[in-house]
Amino acid sequence: MNVDTRKFYGSGLRFPLQIDDRGRLASSRGEARVEESIMMILGTARGERRMLPRFGCGIHDLTFEPNTPAVRGRIAVEVRQALLDYERRIDVLSIDVAASPEQPNLILIRIDYRMRSNNVAGNLVYPFFLNEGG
Repeated sequence: MNVDTRKFYGSGLRFPLQIDDRGRLASSRGEARVEESIMMILGTARGERRMLPRFGCGIHDLTFEPNTPAVRGRIAVEVRQALLDYERRIDVLSIDVAASPEQPNLILIRIDYRMRSNNVAGNLVYPFFLNEGG
C-alpha cells in the first residue's frame, strides 16, 4: 500500500502571506508547511492570540534578559515545550541555542527535527533578538 505521507503535513496559505504569480494568495504544502508552522509557533508570543491565549512560545518573555548561558538554556526549554505542545507532526531531535559572534543581542536557535510520518530529517535556524529596546 503506497500512502502519500505529504497529506499528513497538510496544505494551506503560505506564511507569511504572499501573492503568487497569478495574483492569488500563495499556498504551501508538504514539508514547507511544517517549517512555516514551526516559524509561526516560535514567532507568536503567548497571549498574543485572543482565542488561543496559550498558543505560542515563551521566549518572548525573555526579550529584555541578558545574553547569558542561563537565559540561552531557558530559551531552549521554551522552544522545546512549544514544539511539543503545538507541532505534533515532528519529533524534536535537538535544539542548539547560541549567541551570534557578530551581534551580541542576536540568539540563533537551531532546531533539528524528524518528520513523524516518513522519518525525513529537517532543520532550521530561528533568529531571536534580546535587549531590543537597549
